[in-house]
Amino acid sequence: MRFVGELQPAPGPSVLIGGWGIRIGARTARWVSGWVTAGSVALIGAGLVLAYLDRHQVPANLASWTVSNISLQVVNVAAAVIGFVLASRRPENRLGWLFLVAGLAVGVSGFSNQYAAYALVARPGSLPAGRAFAWLANWTWLIPVAMLSLLFLLFPTGYLPSRRWRPAGWFVNGVFALATVWMLIGATRLWAHPFYTSSSPAGLLGLLYRMTAVLISTALLVAVAALMVRFARSTGEERLQLKWCAAAALVVIVVFIATIWVNSAVVNVLQSLAFVGLWTAIAVAVLKYRLYDIDRIISRTLAYAIVTGLLVGVYAGLVLLATQVFRFHSTVAVAASTLAAAALFNPLRRRVQQVVDRRFNRARYDTDQIVAGFAARLKDTVDLDSVRDDLAVVVHQALEPAHVSVWITADDTGLWRPGDLAHGRLG
Repeated sequence: MRFVGELQPAPGPSVLIGGWGIRIGARTARWVSGWVTAGSVALIGAGLVLAYLDRHQVPANLASWTVSNISLQVVNVAAAVIGFVLASRRPENRLGWLFLVAGLAVGVSGFSNQYAAYALVARPGSLPAGRAFAWLANWTWLIPVAMLSLLFLLFPTGYLPSRRWRPAGWFVNGVFALATVWMLIGATRLWAHPFYTSSSPAGLLGLLYRMTAVLISTALLVAVAALMVRFARSTGEERLQLKWCAAAALVVIVVFIATIWVNSAVVNVLQSLAFVGLWTAIAVAVLKYRLYDIDRIISRTLAYAIVTGLLVGVYAGLVLLATQVFRFHSTVAVAASTLAAAALFNPLRRRVQQVVDRRFNRARYDTDQIVAGFAARLKDTVDLDSVRDDLAVVVHQALEPAHVSVWITADDTGLWRPGDLAHGRLG
């Protein structure tokens, strides 16, 4: 893969896809992305059907008809669908095509694994080419991981942060090219026993797996580092795009940490939903759809999370105080604690929201303060010229328009005349 500088999409009915030198028409982009998405979804669906058929005939370590696996397939479908949306609407951006490749790869990998389990374990000899599909499943899982690294490395523009990051791009591409070769060797060595389940394989196979794990981890760290550097140096619209990704990634990290401590189907489903949220946030950032709502979403999410935690603590504390200290009847204590928590909700929410907005949604907080100050001054002002000038200043501070104008009546005749109140450029 060759990386070039910040190119602009070619005008006209066709676009140039990133630095790959491929020019494609808008209609062709929709057609190709649509068929790739349809194929990915069909493979994922066929894999789920085979998993259902295999559910009683395969060992526990190969069983895929579980809540966790089904939720994982939802993530895979979401990746393919988001790839279609991005590639059809922003074909010049590489990220949509990376999503499409990842979605197709997970479809092929999942279907191949279930096909091999059905043909070799559940009903041996019932389907042809079982070992070939097992061989395919043992290395194609690497492709989505490579696409994830490139996704973080190139987000949100589809290009590297700068030319100085070209070595990082070459390193990530080189790592996954080398890892793919190693996994092909490993999959070939496992041809006779494709469902190798040892956690620490020995010999050449074990060495290849360990080296692959180290290199993949390093490549992912390089990609995340590039994303962090881009965020630290970003301004304006690009910073808002990165905020969408950062907010969703934070949820993924929190849920992932939860899976380390609590291994349950519910947590695994939450992790899958968190990944769907991350893919959706990336799509929103690339498409720039309602981009400027991210600060409001972050502040509201934090505020309600804090309020929920505080109210749960207050509720639990009141119940314990009433039942263990004052020895009230448990039903009465629970009812009283519920009423107290409900009464505290709105005052606590308003106070917490102000504190959070001051830090994470500063523009809205400043605007609210400006409007509140204007409303307070308006109560004691009777001079029309003062109100007009004050209104112009407030609008300019809150919205920062290119210019501010107002129409007022000249006299009792009902005629209107314009009055220019303030002028200034956005800056």
